Amino acid sequence: MRTITLGHSPDPDDAFMFYALASGAIDTGVYQFVHELGDIETLNRRAMARELELTAVSFAAYPYLAADYQLLGCGASVGPGYGPLLVGRSREIELEGATIAIPGQSTTAALALHLYAAQVAPGIELKTRVVPFDRIAETVAGGGAELGLLIHEGQLTYRADGLEAVVDLGRWWGEETGLPLPLGGNAVRRDLGLQVIADLADLLKRSIEYALAHRAPALAHAELFGRGLRPAETDRFVSMYVNEWTIDLGERGRRAVGLLLERGHAAGLVPAVKELDFAAPGRGIQLGSGAGLPRAQEEVER
Repeated sequence: MRTITLGHSPDPDDAFMFYALASGAIDTGVYQFVHELGDIETLNRRAMARELELTAVSFAAYPYLAADYQLLGCGASVGPGYGPLLVGRSREIELEGATIAIPGQSTTAALALHLYAAQVAPGIELKTRVVPFDRIAETVAGGGAELGLLIHEGQLTYRADGLEAVVDLGRWWGEETGLPLPLGGNAVRRDLGLQVIADLADLLKRSIEYALAHRAPALAHAELFGRGLRPAETDRFVSMYVNEWTIDLGERGRRAVGLLLERGHAAGLVPAVKELDFAAPGRGIQLGSGAGLPRAQEEVER
């Protein structure tokens, strides 16, 4: 058996994608997965320290990881026409001078916010404050920040906190570029070698395909991570971020990732990426006949 440390967020779409690996629903052959859960900023930082072998990461963080990690073409969260949501107690709040609660400096949401601000208010310096993603809405509602940048299920529940949408960064990006906003993907450590990388890409794709084909039990698993979402809302949220782009980014999805990082670098926000390479699933992988089903070990990092 070969143990693989697998990092992903404690949110419904990641839980849905990794359901088959966490539950033992598919044969993983010689691979046994240890699931380590953390918010995306924590996962980005752990990847920068090379602690995780396979992990969800923000595309905005990838320039800092490219030397050690290769992106996978499957498992991405992409918002075609929607994405991180900037909210406030009023729609009339200006960016300049406002404290903005963000889910992490290395997140794609934060990068998109800076790119948006540079376009609509050139020259201003954003005042941001990092807040755990699941406390941003309450922070804004309680007056701890004038604006908040919501990811995950907060994009569906913010009205319950008395907040209003100021701008949808995914919609802005789509209008600006004609492409979907690529938020996060999965990356695998290069030192695992080509065969293991191909095997893990194959297993991740199989896990996503299994969840889509067995939607009811996968959604039931995802509901455990919904933080107050009703079943219909969990279904809606999963549908937003587990879609055709998740199975395979494709040419347009890869182009969107490249453009996001090019614009981030041109704005001085992220380093340049010399080559944006994506690992493909293996061909003819031999997974065995039932031995080595994974036993999930979940370690929530908050």
